[in-house]
Amino acid sequence: MRSEAANGGPAAPEQPIPGDSQPDPGDSRAGRDGGRRPPLEAILLVGGQGTRLRPLTVDRPKQLVPCAGAPFLAHQLARAAASGITRVVLATCFRAELFAEAFGDGSGLGLELDYVEETVPLGTGGGIRNAAAALRSGPDDPVVVLNGDLLSGHDLSAQLDMHSKAEAAVTLHLEEVPDPSRFGCVPTDDDGRVTAFLEKTPNPVTNRVNAGCYVFRRRVIDQIPAGTVVSVERETFPALIAAGEVVMGYAETAYWLDVGTPEAFVQGSRDLVRGALSSAALPGRCGEALALPGARVDPAATVTGGTVVGAACVVEAAARVDGSILMDGATVAAGATVRDSIVGAGARIGPEVILDAAVIGDGAEIMAGNELRCGARVWPGVRLSPTAIRFSTDA
Repeated sequence: MRSEAANGGPAAPEQPIPGDSQPDPGDSRAGRDGGRRPPLEAILLVGGQGTRLRPLTVDRPKQLVPCAGAPFLAHQLARAAASGITRVVLATCFRAELFAEAFGDGSGLGLELDYVEETVPLGTGGGIRNAAAALRSGPDDPVVVLNGDLLSGHDLSAQLDMHSKAEAAVTLHLEEVPDPSRFGCVPTDDDGRVTAFLEKTPNPVTNRVNAGCYVFRRRVIDQIPAGTVVSVERETFPALIAAGEVVMGYAETAYWLDVGTPEAFVQGSRDLVRGALSSAALPGRCGEALALPGARVDPAATVTGGTVVGAACVVEAAARVDGSILMDGATVAAGATVRDSIVGAGARIGPEVILDAAVIGDGAEIMAGNELRCGARVWPGVRLSPTAIRFSTDA
């Protein structure tokens, strides 16, 4: 297998070393004064159905879709542990039973995990309130709330310190983005106190947006109505501001990515493999490609761009795979090109097929000569006959 470095440097190692992940410079289990923090609880919102990621999420929660060689949630939990969180309550809904099957009690990640299921979707606020039944924190203790769609490298320790010093009801992580109209816009005063919460306004007054990581005072969570659909973005945060409660905004420009679309999910996987964001859950060294145990890549194939080649995958001669995710057991036949795409578990990509920003479901078969581009999606188990779909006229 050739693994080409993007900058023309030496190739990455062909065989990954399991468990050999890079140290995390953002490890904040110690407080900023050098002392160790007390036990810290978090709620992780993982109840969504992941419709934007279909067909990958037809029968699995989006947080369990493989990303950089591990379920996406494994990377979030690894970073939570590195940030000093000791116990996580997963707020589940869709296919809730699969989370415990995948992660058990969390001891393998250095965490204690608990699971609380929503029988019906309750929104962000309702989900947080429902999960709070499993918390052990006191009324004035901080509770971190994490969005299950996000990869973030921000300094949670600094956010906690701001929260504590301001004696805030809630402290939000804010990120600066080029187009804030796509997110919740959050203006602050000079001291960082939030003055408004403008959810997806067409005329944003600041480029600082809600980045989906909150530190709540526990009593504030308990004030959210139980068993009711509530949005913290549209209801809870604006109501706290209107009531004069202290709501702070911790602004930091760090790695941050919402992986809710296939394009962004592939980007997140590439970034983890290449080391743009460190994760103790990465099952190998950072580099231009990551091959999991049992993967077979022909020496005449080219695999690069932060690609993951899953366990028992086969990549045949003259195939080129760039910046993509090949899930376990997938096959890419001779001469095929797979770029910026996701190929599901057990799927078969035939000779001379071209995939460019495509998503192929588990067990699908794309036979020779097909060309799928521009976000094309193929559902699990579907079989495309030879040259059935082309985006160009050179068939």
